[in-house]
Amino acid sequence: MNPGRPGGLAVIIPAKDEAERIAATVRAALALPGADLVVVVDDGSGDETAAIAAEAGAQVVSHQVNRGKAAAMETGAARAAVLDAGSPRALLFIDGDLGASAAATSTIVEPVLAGEADMTISLIPPQATAGGGSGKVVRLARKGIRQATGWTATQPLSGTRCISRPAFDAAQPLAIGWGVETGLTIDVLNAGYRVIEVPCELHHRVTGSDLRGQLHRAGQYRDVWLALAERRTRRVPAVNKVFRPASKVVRQALGG
Repeated sequence: MNPGRPGGLAVIIPAKDEAERIAATVRAALALPGADLVVVVDDGSGDETAAIAAEAGAQVVSHQVNRGKAAAMETGAARAAVLDAGSPRALLFIDGDLGASAAATSTIVEPVLAGEADMTISLIPPQATAGGGSGKVVRLARKGIRQATGWTATQPLSGTRCISRPAFDAAQPLAIGWGVETGLTIDVLNAGYRVIEVPCELHHRVTGSDLRGQLHRAGQYRDVWLALAERRTRRVPAVNKVFRPASKVVRQALGG
């Protein structure tokens, strides 16, 4: 599919307790070529993230309680849709902790704005601080995407992505929790849209190997597994009627 070139770029920034870095992230996003809207979704922060983001020039939408990344992405995309004039903007999703390095996302924006791809995924370099994971979640996501679509992702969990509005809309509803990137990739590809990975010099905080880091990765594994299972059951409507509500209950019971 080739829906044509988007009408500009909306940068969506899900953020929770990012007061330290959000201003630099917003300023870098506003300077991106084609960016005429930056929406920060304050996802239940307990600090001054919302106020600082607004002062830096972002439109701010706040969740009173933390609802997770997928919900924040949907909220930001909904706000952008309300503000679209005429032709829909492409959507660039970035993390609130990127700071000035968010300027590097111009490399993944260009192919979408030029109509050469429908979704681009950032390939980030090794970070200054190495992560504490063993790669199990990455391998699970990569294998699941390959089995579902035939495409092999290099960095399947990369969350910095630019996507056309038609491709984003085709991937609704988004997978819940940390499975959002895996589900989005599968749904966009299976809808017939073009996906490419693009090198991008981004720098962010890396999850460590302490107990908190291990719990984070356990939650990631759970959510990626559930996103993959949900997409397999979509081929069997009767099963999906049972599985999708049940998967939400499982996440809630496990704290996701």
